[in-house]
Amino acid sequence: MMAESGSMPVRATKRGDERTPLDGGWDVLICGASFAGLAIARELAGSGADVLIVDRYEIGERQTSACGIPTEWLRQLGLMEAECQRFDSLLMHTPHGDARYRLPWTFSTFDYRELCQLLWRDCDATFETAKVNGRADARSAGKGDSGIAIETDRGVISAPLVVDALGWRRVLASGDGYQPPDAPLSRGLEVHPDGSGEDLEIWIDRRYVPAGYGWSFPAHDELRIGIGSFDPRFHVKDTTVLLTEDLGKEPNEYQGNWIPHKLRTATEGGVFFAGDSAGHCLPLSAEGIRTALYFGIALGRELRNVYEGQQSRAEAEASYASFHDSHEWKFRWMLRVQKLVPRVPPRLLGPLIKLLGSKRFVNWSFNHYLAIAPPEYAGPSRVASAHDEDGAGQQQGDAEDALGRERDLVKAEQA
Repeated sequence: MMAESGSMPVRATKRGDERTPLDGGWDVLICGASFAGLAIARELAGSGADVLIVDRYEIGERQTSACGIPTEWLRQLGLMEAECQRFDSLLMHTPHGDARYRLPWTFSTFDYRELCQLLWRDCDATFETAKVNGRADARSAGKGDSGIAIETDRGVISAPLVVDALGWRRVLASGDGYQPPDAPLSRGLEVHPDGSGEDLEIWIDRRYVPAGYGWSFPAHDELRIGIGSFDPRFHVKDTTVLLTEDLGKEPNEYQGNWIPHKLRTATEGGVFFAGDSAGHCLPLSAEGIRTALYFGIALGRELRNVYEGQQSRAEAEASYASFHDSHEWKFRWMLRVQKLVPRVPPRLLGPLIKLLGSKRFVNWSFNHYLAIAPPEYAGPSRVASAHDEDGAGQQQGDAEDALGRERDLVKAEQA
């Protein structure tokens, strides 16, 4: 059963004697309980599938980003309660001049814990805290041939449908060699001093980072200040401190992460990948929340159709991989721009930023950027309909319509 709309699930991470052995089989196993994993589970709500989510952290426990997203994504998913602050412009800083971009749509910062809990509220899955170590041999683990076995620090679990949404490490892959700094990964570090601000700010300034940018994202009563480097070998702590002190704040609550900037395969060995484990983080901007939700929704609809008998797992793999691959050219072009930015002479940055700030160009470029993962794709929330007697039928129809639109889009782009 799903929680009432006004309630929040309260769960403490299991420790000590509470960490009992974990064993058994489920219809769907989702490894990773952040944006992609929760979006997948949300799409499966009301289907009757026995879904297990596992993560080494409690839901909403570990924020790893500045937590910003186009406002319409929050609205389409019914997550506006998590919004902290909204912006209709972007203030760009360079050593040779600043420019304010008036955006054609608004952007919001949000509370990570609350948004995760809102997503979880709309799921009817089971959640367990466990560290996923990798694939296990199903036969030796006594799981037979009916599912994919996963080893955790609490035991071996299995399911015929398994998702890796664990992040850039891609734990359930067969080992395709991603190891920083020798991998297509950016790195970011952020602090959260108390304070407030009215502007969403970006710094393109080699005083802070040779290839990358700095940011300040206000979120009601705190500032999220950080540095992102496209070069994984550049250590960002000192310049994160520098930017924070330049803004008159004291650095605190350090949080950082590796950020993929290249797509990886969507499926491998019968496992589905979503979020950072599939490279679903946009190059140049390093925006990964919107895309994690977007591809998570797509995968959730595919898995729902498998459970409801409308397609096989192999067909779902092919369909999801095709949808994923159809976006490759968009990611590739953004990566080209990412590589171009550090080559622009510093004295030209200010004039170039101002030139690109014309209303016509901003509207064109930012609308195309939003269309990479458009908020309309989320559609009206179908979760509430699961409470109704006819909810399952309505959800099935919506899922079929959405998948039909996806496949039409893929065919059109490939043509």
